[in-house]
Amino acid sequence: MRIAIVHDYLNQFGGAERVISALHEVFPDAPIFTSIYDENRMPASFKKMDIRVSFMQRFPFVFKLFKFYLLFYPLAFESFDLKGYDVILSSSSAFAKGVKKRPGQVHICYCYTPMRFVWRYDDYVKREGFGSVLKLALAFVLKPIRNWDLLTTKGVDFFIAISKTIQDRVLAIYGRKSEVIYPPVDTQLYKISPVDKDYFLVVSRLNAYKRVDLVVQAFNELGLPLKIIGTGPDLKNLRRLANDNIEFLGRQADKTLVKYYAECRAFIFPGEEDFGIAPVEAMSAGRPVIAYQAGGATETIIAGKTGLFFKEQTVASLVEAVQRCQFKVFNKEVIRAQALKFSKEIFQQKVKQFIEEKGKE
Repeated sequence: MRIAIVHDYLNQFGGAERVISALHEVFPDAPIFTSIYDENRMPASFKKMDIRVSFMQRFPFVFKLFKFYLLFYPLAFESFDLKGYDVILSSSSAFAKGVKKRPGQVHICYCYTPMRFVWRYDDYVKREGFGSVLKLALAFVLKPIRNWDLLTTKGVDFFIAISKTIQDRVLAIYGRKSEVIYPPVDTQLYKISPVDKDYFLVVSRLNAYKRVDLVVQAFNELGLPLKIIGTGPDLKNLRRLANDNIEFLGRQADKTLVKYYAECRAFIFPGEEDFGIAPVEAMSAGRPVIAYQAGGATETIIAGKTGLFFKEQTVASLVEAVQRCQFKVFNKEVIRAQALKFSKEIFQQKVKQFIEEKGKE
């Protein structure tokens, strides 16, 4: 079975690119088609992959201005010639599922979310922190992209959603059913530690929509030790808000990050994500998670066993959850066992099985 993997863009390393890395391990001979590829911002392992780029790779300053070339992405993916493959596996939150399929081919889309900037416009511009000019420009081009996005769903034979949250969204927007296969988490990287320290932990990119400000304000009130790992545009604002009990550690190497996860009292997850890898990483180390009760966290965390939820994105609601956590005893082995359900190995097994079954239909 000849397989082609198609991915939106390879210009930063995040959760979707971890999926590509895991897929490559399962299908090492499958080429990866993408709009643009910035090898300087990707792990060295990607240099060994057969990555094939579109004509957009030659656009001036494309790695810095990739958002401004919005209207070219549909053309880029439609330009790929995939006639030599039996199965097309698109990895997409935007354009990759728009590739052209020939008769006899099977197209499976691993969907992170339907286009956020089209279908959840307010959420998207808030996440990106766009100014009024960019908002106006984006709104102007959305209608043709929306129409194209709906049209391309006809070329997808099977959808896989990264969570039940996205499964519901795919059904509501595209009118299509999907199977849930959770994205891979490298659970083997994390271990349970006998060392228990008093600090609470946040690991996050510091964007305003991540709601780390909520955690800072809550711990200002609580006076408990909090460590924040990560960088981002909201760092200066968060430092200004924080009292002395809150420590900003910046970006940390994996080895150091593993130690912080394993020794924290609990991990705090204040935002709403489609899946949320960080809480599963914390649980892989046997540590409970205090999370906002929305999105993917509701699918990975078991209330009372592997963590606690707070129902409102308010300081008072989070403070109350942290106080509850202080009087709660958690079993580290039970927490880790839950995390292992989302391991990279399980993801690879399920995707391989799905493709083998659907590729024959």
